[in-house]
Amino acid sequence: MSDELSRTYNPEEHEERLYRWWEEQGYFRPEKQVELGLVPEDGPCWCITMPPPNVTGVLHLGHAMTAAVEDLMTRYYRMKGYQTLYLPGADHAGIATQNVVERELRKEGLTRRDLGREKFVERCWAWARKSLKRITEQHKRLGVSCDWTRERFTLDEDLSDAVRTAFVRLYKKGLIYRGAYLVNWCPRCESAVSDLEVIPEERSGRLWYIRYPIVGDGWDGPRGEWGSGTWAAGATEFIEMATTRPETILGDTAVAVHPDDPRWQHVVGKTAVLPAINRRIPIVGDEVVDPEFGTGAVKVTPAHDPTDNEIGIRHGLEAPNVMTDTAHMNELAGPYAGQDRFECRRNIVADFEKEGLLTRVEPYFHAVGTCQRCETDIEPRISTQWFVNVKPLAEAAMDAVRSGATVIVPDREEQRFYHWMENIRPWCISRQLWWGHRIPVWYCDDCGRQTCTVTDPTSCAHCGSANIHQDEDLLDTWFSSGLWPFSTLGWPARHAPDFERFYPTDVRETAYDILFFWVAREMMLGIEMTGHTPYATVYLHGLVRNEEGRKISKSMENIDEYDPLNIIERYGSDALRYTLLTSSTPGLDMNLDLRRLEGARNFTNKIWQAARFVLMNVSEDGPGSGSNLRSEIKAKARLELPDRWILSRLNDLIQNVERLFEAYQYGEAGRQIHDFLWGEYCDWYIEACKVRLYDEEEDKAVPRAVLLHVLETALRLLHPFMPFLTEAIWQALPEEVKEGDVLGGQSLGLGTVSQKDSSKCESLMLARWPELNTALLDTQAEEQMELMMALVRGIRNRRAEYNVTPGRRIPTLIAAGDAARLLDEQRAVLCSLAKLDPQRLVIETALEPPAQAATVVVGDVVGYLPLAGLVDLEAERERLAKELAEVDERIARSQNLLAGEFAQKAPPRVVQRERDKLTDLQTERSRLKERLAALR
Repeated sequence: MSDELSRTYNPEEHEERLYRWWEEQGYFRPEKQVELGLVPEDGPCWCITMPPPNVTGVLHLGHAMTAAVEDLMTRYYRMKGYQTLYLPGADHAGIATQNVVERELRKEGLTRRDLGREKFVERCWAWARKSLKRITEQHKRLGVSCDWTRERFTLDEDLSDAVRTAFVRLYKKGLIYRGAYLVNWCPRCESAVSDLEVIPEERSGRLWYIRYPIVGDGWDGPRGEWGSGTWAAGATEFIEMATTRPETILGDTAVAVHPDDPRWQHVVGKTAVLPAINRRIPIVGDEVVDPEFGTGAVKVTPAHDPTDNEIGIRHGLEAPNVMTDTAHMNELAGPYAGQDRFECRRNIVADFEKEGLLTRVEPYFHAVGTCQRCETDIEPRISTQWFVNVKPLAEAAMDAVRSGATVIVPDREEQRFYHWMENIRPWCISRQLWWGHRIPVWYCDDCGRQTCTVTDPTSCAHCGSANIHQDEDLLDTWFSSGLWPFSTLGWPARHAPDFERFYPTDVRETAYDILFFWVAREMMLGIEMTGHTPYATVYLHGLVRNEEGRKISKSMENIDEYDPLNIIERYGSDALRYTLLTSSTPGLDMNLDLRRLEGARNFTNKIWQAARFVLMNVSEDGPGSGSNLRSEIKAKARLELPDRWILSRLNDLIQNVERLFEAYQYGEAGRQIHDFLWGEYCDWYIEACKVRLYDEEEDKAVPRAVLLHVLETALRLLHPFMPFLTEAIWQALPEEVKEGDVLGGQSLGLGTVSQKDSSKCESLMLARWPELNTALLDTQAEEQMELMMALVRGIRNRRAEYNVTPGRRIPTLIAAGDAARLLDEQRAVLCSLAKLDPQRLVIETALEPPAQAATVVVGDVVGYLPLAGLVDLEAERERLAKELAEVDERIARSQNLLAGEFAQKAPPRVVQRERDKLTDLQTERSRLKERLAALR
């Protein structure tokens, strides 16, 4: 069978081949599980929907993390006997995709308006289809076991129908409304964006201190032209304030001070004159003003600032909008009309200085809101938009979490969830875009009323007029994404099979930074539309950073090193998946150290070589082959200590891994599987088995059977982490091993080794998850084997200290006490693992310590290694004496350094480093002295 596994594991030989086979056989489809008789049609089911990536480019490491975690969950529940659906799809990403397509158009010297709405949308569809195909192929490279026959796109016809249905229901309940309110506006996207899509960017700016003249007995208004230097001539009273956005001065309709601020109480109720525009504006008192900011007085621009807007509403102020959709100054900006907002800023500051109204400028560090999609500075402005009153929806979502209907993992994220939901504001859902779901509202040109319906109307629902036109705006992308868990399953169609079978879904798995963007909206809309929370669990993973802790971004010089496909080309998909899964903890960021990828690749090779060794020792016709294995074990089955130990450790691993999976501690589960396979199975059990496998007089059936059984069971545990490697090896195993009866069931007198498949499985991904066999848990065997392993490790360490040739057999005397019988029974294994001379191995209950011997102490067991049998005593004494002299010199230098000026003048951390070095040297000197004394 060994010829079925190549000499080394090459991911390229297996990944594409196996994935194509899985998909062609339909193994990703829940219906296939039923067809093969692996699950009953009405049995338990498990479902997760893929967070739909945007069709704007290639997948990044964040997508790879999401795919790895979700596929691990899916493969686990599939093996646990659940009818399993992992539903894939992608998001049309309104603003993001439109930006990408417009950027491509600019390369042709075109704009979307040059093409017109219809042709521009055609361009977007072409981009989306190309990108969606690329994203699907990339997911396949990652090994995700999605049912691709159910792949969805947020602009699919039936999903669009779901969007309209949800909108109409909310509209008719009065939860969706339209009005002119202050919104976040992106001048680059020329659209409103939600609060969550505004990213605060900390930056250095300026604080301009300006003053407005106050109307009084000696001055009733400007006497010169603005910019002449005489505009405020004659004014004797001013109010001074600070601003970070001088261009918004043109929209001021008041100046506000705190009513209890003694500096300004005397001017409350007076009138100031707005420079440049000559608008007369009141000075009002409002408690929202912070007396500590600037001078304690603030300009009020209701149409361009959220706080100012609230002040304006309270005091009945006008709210003139002085900017266009592209953030250029409009006709209300007077002499600055037509200028870009930043050009206007420069010019108006210069004019304030010319008029003597700029008092000073200070550096100022503050947060500036930027567009999440294009990074343009956001401009708050009053605009007529569509909103959702999400307050009642948020209450229902919080109730679902409080009641435990939905559990958030990690649970510390619950408080963050509650805080945001309790302070939620109306959701602006309209966008001034061309790519996406158009708002299903029609306006009547005759009666002026609105018609809101799922299907396109031909006439006004109120007066019957055919003169109607649809709202030009589109819906926020997150509105359609918020319906994803149920719209993808067939809602709102009545009796949709997938909806009835799989909804509510089981898990929403995503990064913690998208909790409010998406998860909260899914919960709010899911409960409102279906009456059920959309999933039982929200699992939040952390962000992926590089080894230095920096967030991985496109601007990094070595970004190609972090491209998932490049990593797969270099290390293989399994290595990437395993690294991502075992380097993360729920809710915490992970640093992707490329050395971990190398370690994961080495792990795949280690398992591959172990499997080759096992298969090479199970020939087709000889003892231990698949056809003869069961009868041989029944004839003379005897489990040795290493067999009982590894079977006990395997079953301990089974119960630990299942416990960790159920607690969502996937990283720790993967690490424990690694430690078992590499540290216990490969480094200890396989090496111990070689004694029987290479001895012609020894029974080989049991070690072969145990080797195969443990390997096959461990492959099942590892499969969700490394699907390709495990499937490739599993396919090469004997059939009865894959059927779970390699140990002959009851023939060992221990009960069944594990409840596995009742029917033959064609693929490891369809095999049953291993179940704990308590009969094979053996505490005594584990303690006895641990004693032997500790003794072997001690002997190996002594050999390394004395530079003994690796293959050389050495004499050993062991005072074993109560363990004498145990160790004597394991003489052959001890000699093999520790490279001892069997003819000169003495094991007694007690014995006199020999002179000049290295000792190994493990509990009550003491091993003596006669030095004469290890080294040339005279040469070793000379070598140690020379090392000791060198260490003494280094200690003297360090002590002199610490006793001089260095200790007073050097930085504390440097001094401490020298002290630590001195401590290490002193420890080394003690060790050398002990070894030298033993030789004398």
